[in-house]
Amino acid sequence: MPAITLDTLRRYAVTRTLFTPTTLLRAVGRLGFVQADPIRAPARAQDLILRHRVTGYRVGDLERRYPRLALEEDCFVNYGFLPREHLGLMHPRVARRPWDEDTHRRAAEVLAFVRERRRVHPREVEARFAHGRITNYWGGTSAATTHLLDGMHYRGLLRVARRDKGIRVYEAIEHPVADDSPAAQAERAAALVDLVVRTYAPLPVRSLSTAVLMLDYGAPHLAAPVRAALRLARERLSSTEIDGVAWYWPADEKPGSSRYQPDDEVRLLAPFDPVVWDRNRFERLWGWTYRFEAYTPAARRRLGYYALPLLWREHVIGWGNLSLQPDGRLATSLGYIAGEAPRDPAFGRALEAELERVRGFLGAAG
Repeated sequence: MPAITLDTLRRYAVTRTLFTPTTLLRAVGRLGFVQADPIRAPARAQDLILRHRVTGYRVGDLERRYPRLALEEDCFVNYGFLPREHLGLMHPRVARRPWDEDTHRRAAEVLAFVRERRRVHPREVEARFAHGRITNYWGGTSAATTHLLDGMHYRGLLRVARRDKGIRVYEAIEHPVADDSPAAQAERAAALVDLVVRTYAPLPVRSLSTAVLMLDYGAPHLAAPVRAALRLARERLSSTEIDGVAWYWPADEKPGSSRYQPDDEVRLLAPFDPVVWDRNRFERLWGWTYRFEAYTPAARRRLGYYALPLLWREHVIGWGNLSLQPDGRLATSLGYIAGEAPRDPAFGRALEAELERVRGFLGAAG
């Protein structure tokens, strides 16, 4: 096997996750986790991620097919979608902030109502209980009912059964009682660390620590075992050092294998796609800084509101801002880190093919 270089890791990072398109369930299973985001520019992040990996994928397919698949909306390192089999690694989840007695009472009343109705829309719960409004994380106001339902979902009392025009519809769920012995907790923590690594490998050492510690969101009650598992992972994962930086990946994968060869395609990636998700890794692999600027004031944006990293072969060479116009056509604005597009005719053909795929994915006019 040839020596592992940064070029090797770049090809490996791109091709291991941009596998041959398959079914929706298999794609989510291979990814391990698909991050969700509500912004549509021109589609939600989960749809933009899956369109590269699911045969014939169209915008909204995940939401439409979700009720029939063994998938769950839940928390991991962020909020998103993952195979149902992974829920047992994090549930029953114990939140860092305990509820007071009044919140426990209201949650019990809502849970009884959900069980009675089987599946409920937040509007039904609001109509029944009229919990009022609270200040949310972003400083605005939201229905206290929605906030309570979110908390019940997070704590594993409810699951998302489906979405109704983007709104979560809930049903009750009961998770098996967890074995809380130190050995069992260590086993679950190790499995969670492995899931993080398989989703985002290869990871430079700082990114490995950052990603694993983000499990405090999905499994706050396993914080200590996860930190212990992280220390052990550095010993059992495969690794190499390049330019003084240690990189890690699953022990059963070989980055230098000939199977990790990029194709000639152009791809516009979601800001949260596994290829570009970690900004530290991004800078080390591609030598420039990508920023997600949707929450940056317009006057300070450098790339755009929802700039999609532009991947050609194994190189991220720029970004694109896409929007669906009122007449149904796709508006495209592209930028390049080199200041101009590659002059290779193969790039132009691949770019047009990608834009045509995006039009088909969105159902946009030609």
